Amino acid sequence: MTVLGIDVGGTKVAAALFRESGELLARESAAIGGRAGAAVGALIREVAGRLLQAPAGRSDPPRALGAIVPGIYWSAGAKRGRVWAPNIPGWDDYPLLDELRALAGAGVAVAIDSDRAGYILGESWLGAARGARDAIFVAVGTGIGAGILVNGQVLRGARDIAGATGWLALDRPYRAGYREVGCFEYNASGPGIVRVAHDYLADEPDHDGALRRLPEITTAAVFEAAAVGDALAVRVIENAIAFWGMAVANYVSLFDPEIVVFGGGVFGPAAKYLDQIRQEALLWGQPISTPQVRLAVSTLGGDAGLLGAGHLALRAAAPLDDTGRQG
Repeated sequence: MTVLGIDVGGTKVAAALFRESGELLARESAAIGGRAGAAVGALIREVAGRLLQAPAGRSDPPRALGAIVPGIYWSAGAKRGRVWAPNIPGWDDYPLLDELRALAGAGVAVAIDSDRAGYILGESWLGAARGARDAIFVAVGTGIGAGILVNGQVLRGARDIAGATGWLALDRPYRAGYREVGCFEYNASGPGIVRVAHDYLADEPDHDGALRRLPEITTAAVFEAAAVGDALAVRVIENAIAFWGMAVANYVSLFDPEIVVFGGGVFGPAAKYLDQIRQEALLWGQPISTPQVRLAVSTLGGDAGLLGAGHLALRAAAPLDDTGRQG
């Protein structure tokens, strides 16, 4: 059996044909560029269409299509089948299910979910959490979100927003900047690391280390400055480690997972701090469960979402195994 997975990101659309085993038969991608609204839908049809016309797609047409989106997919209620994706202009209430059903054709199952769900489905299928039924994927990049697997099913919540853990309250007092992105994301996402670096430099105008001499402060540059011993850069990274560790402790208390997998662009350079994150988590975490939870960095990298979309399609093609999230 063949299925089609589509990963709609904020900057590009990627798609691939998979076998049940996870073997990738063919893939395509294209940059979203300046497209918005229906033009992004047209790009999805174009990228997927190239795969459907490829030899693998013609010889064994996919039985199901799975797609993940960088936002919220409403599976029920008045907005059923529609998507909110703030990084794609015109996708604040987009009818993606109708588009994908038209693309897939009669008799082809269609499933849509958030990118958070895609990441944990990919990692539990073929990645660092392979075989786990209780696992969490923490995506740390321009934002922070978590894909949460509980007893083999993706946790979504009453409004399909479960896993928006950038809003974890991990510090006080409350700051106005938390309103837009949340406390955790404000401090420990990629932009959050840059933001904290600027704050520390403003607080210590006499600091003259590598961080001060940077022509532009980027996330990567902060990690590089810390690696050469800049004291303020080290403090910025230690601050992020503390937040990542506290978050792990909270994930463990709430969900008691087997494994917490870190991914996204920041992990990456932050992968070498995994042991320090564990030590921080042990300070805050439930004393029986926390020592037993494995921490890992994604083994799938940028393909976690695409593989998750493929697994979502496989679940849609096998109703007895799906998560109740089919279109």
